[in-house]
This record gives sequence, C-alpha cells and structure tokens, in this order.
Amino acid sequence: QVQVVESGGDLVQPGGSLSLSCVVSGRVSSIFVMAWYRQAPGKERELVALATKQDYKKYADSVKGRFTISRDNAENTVYLQMTSLKPEDTAVYYCRTEEVLITGDNELHDYWGQGTQVTVSS
Repeated sequence: QVQVVESGGDLVQPGGSLSLSCVVSGRVSSIFVMAWYRQAPGKERELVALATKQDYKKYADSVKGRFTISRDNAENTVYLQMTSLKPEDTAVYYCRTEEVLITGDNELHDYWGQGTQVTVSS
C-alpha cells in the first residue's frame, strides 16, 4: 500500500510565500517523476512543476521564477517552495508520482495525493 500525503496548504496574502510538502510512504523502491499539479475552481487540473529522479525539472510558464520544486529521494519527499504568490495561484495543489516501483512488484504505478488547499487573498 502506497500513500501520498500533501501538507502545507494555507491562507496567505498576495506577495507572500508558502512551502508545500508531499511524502510518499509504503514499499517504494524508486520514483521516477514527482510533480505538483493544481486545480482552481471551474478549471482543469494543470501541471505546476515536476522533477525527475535524474533532477530534470519543468515548470509551468505561470510559475517560472516564483516556484521551486525539489525532492529528497532518500525520503521519497517532494517540496514546492512558492514565493511572490498571486491570487491566481489559489487552487487545490495535488502531488503526483509517476513510474513508482514497488518492492516485490515488477510493474510501475502512478499515484495522486488528496490535495492541499492554497488560498492567496488579502
């Protein structure tokens, strides 16, 4: 059983900063992609940032220069440091893991977390 749990969502004022964490627990041998997505009310879920095990990183244009993704492979944890937050960053932020290898299982799996709410408002 693999669990993906996000934390760190909060209410923050415009221009503020916030850090999200996502911990993947269970019999995980490796995780190729760890990513953050977000979904605002009435909008489709969109990729915010991803980081591969080989440290390739990709960001949505809307967050480049403001958000930073990092991962701790030893702890199966991914972080999202968000700065200069804007009201349009308000959304539920989801952690996604792709190509997860489970101990004793030869197949790769993908998982979503339950999400954490980020609200940017004065």
